[in-house]
Amino acid sequence: MTGRGTIAAYAAAVVAFGYAAVSLYWAACGRGLLSTIGGYAEQAASSGGAGATALGLADVVAKVVGGLLALALVQRWGRAIPQRGLLIVASAASVLLVVYGGLYVLAGALVLANVVHPAGTVDRTALRWHTGVWDLWFLVWGILLAVATVSWWRSQRRARQAELRPAGAQPRP
Repeated sequence: MTGRGTIAAYAAAVVAFGYAAVSLYWAACGRGLLSTIGGYAEQAASSGGAGATALGLADVVAKVVGGLLALALVQRWGRAIPQRGLLIVASAASVLLVVYGGLYVLAGALVLANVVHPAGTVDRTALRWHTGVWDLWFLVWGILLAVATVSWWRSQRRARQAELRPAGAQPRP
């Protein structure tokens, strides 16, 4: 894998684990920045209870798994995972994160710029945080994971081609 791909994979893992830490803080009844998430998530976290904690912990687990997925692309233990499966899961996760983050950042920016006027009230504070931090975090994570996945796939393809090349043959440019 290229240096850029390796850096992207580690950066994607850092982003995922960082986001998991924030979610763990909220799942453990932390209240800082809770008002920045708004909606149902804020209400559930504020009211607490087993359901909110379980939902928060499920969120933490999903983000940790996402971080481990990024690391699987660059760590030796990642080789134990079927390569086709790793490619499919990493590609799907990249697309999901980019689409989810990108759409929410775009929609939030359009509402904040008064280009789009949603029906009902808008928590503009939460919307600013989602547009500039929370959803943007997903978008950046997805882009980093996509760069790492493409780089990993290319390196896997080059390795397979080298194995198939006759002894002494020069690689194609």
